[in-house]
Amino acid sequence: MLKEEVKKNVDEIKEIMEKYDAEDIKIFDMEKSSLLVDYFVIVTGNSDTHMNALRDYVVKYLKENEIKLTYHDKTRGSDWLVVDTGNIIVHIFSRDGREFYDLDSLWSKYLLK
Repeated sequence: MLKEEVKKNVDEIKEIMEKYDAEDIKIFDMEKSSLLVDYFVIVTGNSDTHMNALRDYVVKYLKENEIKLTYHDKTRGSDWLVVDTGNIIVHIFSRDGREFYDLDSLWSKYLLK
């Protein structure tokens, strides 16, 4: 998948997160990091139900657009859910989980302004 296509998908995932009230949405361009991923999308959900719904909306978008889904968490009651396409990893955190794992600080130099 071309970088432009991946970025378009990231932008559309961001729109989905905004539409469904994800909190503190941040996009990280990870291309120059040591990780084999192009983008991180990091958001906070306001409850377990909200986090699961956000995950389900992202998975639905990926399937409808025939984007390969490498992995996604199917658990409930977790502080951190992941949706991974290989090029894009969406991290959906509870407030406590986001504070505890603090990926925002760890990868801050890759944050898109």
